[in-house]
Amino acid sequence: MAAPPSTTRWTFLVTTLAAFMVSLDNLVVTTALPAIRTALDADLADLEWTVNAYTLTFGVLLLTGASLGERFGRRRILGLGIGIFTIASAMAALAPDVGTLIAARAVQGLGGAMILPLTLTMLSAAVRPERRGAALGIWGAVSGLGVAIGPLVGGAIVDGWAWQWIFWLNVPVGLILLPIALTRLAPARGIAQRLDLPGLGLITTGLFGIVWGLVRGNAVGWGSAEVLGSLAVGVALTVAFGIWEARTAHPMLPLRLFRNRGFAASNVAAMLFSFGMFGSIFLLAQFLQTVQGFGPFEAGLRMLPWTAMPMLVAPLAGPLSDRIGGRPLLVVGLLLQAAGLAWLAGTMSPDTSYASQWPAFVISGIGMALFFVPIANVVLGSVPTNDTGVASGTNNAIREVGGVFGVAVLAAVFSHQGGYASAQAYSDGTSVATWVGAGVVLAGAIAAAFVPGLRRPAAGPVAPEPASEPAAPEPVVREPEPAPV
Repeated sequence: MAAPPSTTRWTFLVTTLAAFMVSLDNLVVTTALPAIRTALDADLADLEWTVNAYTLTFGVLLLTGASLGERFGRRRILGLGIGIFTIASAMAALAPDVGTLIAARAVQGLGGAMILPLTLTMLSAAVRPERRGAALGIWGAVSGLGVAIGPLVGGAIVDGWAWQWIFWLNVPVGLILLPIALTRLAPARGIAQRLDLPGLGLITTGLFGIVWGLVRGNAVGWGSAEVLGSLAVGVALTVAFGIWEARTAHPMLPLRLFRNRGFAASNVAAMLFSFGMFGSIFLLAQFLQTVQGFGPFEAGLRMLPWTAMPMLVAPLAGPLSDRIGGRPLLVVGLLLQAAGLAWLAGTMSPDTSYASQWPAFVISGIGMALFFVPIANVVLGSVPTNDTGVASGTNNAIREVGGVFGVAVLAAVFSHQGGYASAQAYSDGTSVATWVGAGVVLAGAIAAAFVPGLRRPAAGPVAPEPASEPAAPEPVVREPEPAPV
């Protein structure tokens, strides 16, 4: 049963604004990285953790955040998530050093993981079925807008005030949303789910170990005990997580879903896409400032052809996806994204002008849009209806983890090939790293080709002609048998 109209309106307001706030923090920090590096005397590894501390905790804890809401009440956990996110934003704004900033970003990710999955669940439950599609469409558009304008908002705030204000911006929003969420939203809960705490511990520690080794490799040596030990322990714990999830009765990540070719292929493509995209944006946003000399706002504005293109292309790509299926759009989108990154990598130099780059940003943006439009339908359409919630959460988590590895690996390539010493060094490192990103996205296009094509309803057999009884004085017409569905 749908919620009363007043509750529905409040639910729509809280869930869309909360989703926007969380989505914005995915990329809002990218154009502020040069200012943070200068203000807090941060090195490349510090900047990586400033981004990855948020995306790693956010991605790993998404499924747990959804489970907490089902077990302890969606309204309660959503309110707790908003409170944690707000406090962590204030901590980040007040951070006196980069270590405190990284810790605050990790806590932000925890809050975001409790917010985002529940906003979708609560909005879906509050809206009448005939209006649900439109409401969820607006929710998705607002979330996408948060990602798209993140670099622009971050650049504008750094230019107009200071980098700390990209975090202060969340505080009044959180303070307004929290009391509304706790008093106006329905206190619904779903089916209580047992938390997979061993699985959570294994995957969190395992991914942290792998990322730590990748981030520290260039600084202390790839053959050092610290790096080799960190990578070995991380891989071992990640493998142990897979073994545990295959055997436990209540897994946080049901591995049986990956037996479906469409689900497995689309998630591999999603991870490789995020790897190339987030890793490249991490470096290219700084290239616009460090090498080309643009201010933070100017850099964010010049990235709009890439990050905001999905808002223009999605309305056209959506109906096309319904007609031809998701696979062609996924493959073409990833090919365009790879082509755009290859263009940028091939023209990267200290003398590169923005005029030679913006077509590549447009191509990448169109590719991003063609990927984003069908991916959710492809993932959800490949699993039974009762698994759609965990399938959606799994896909979001895999994309976030892909972004974490993208930033870590491409930054390691950048550091090995170049650095911040000069414009030439930065260009050299960014060029090689972006080539790697393009190759990874191209591999994602190959994975997407294994997604099953559109299945059209099969036509039923032709109904038999009405037969007549020859012995009867007047023929008795029999009704044709109905064609099977």
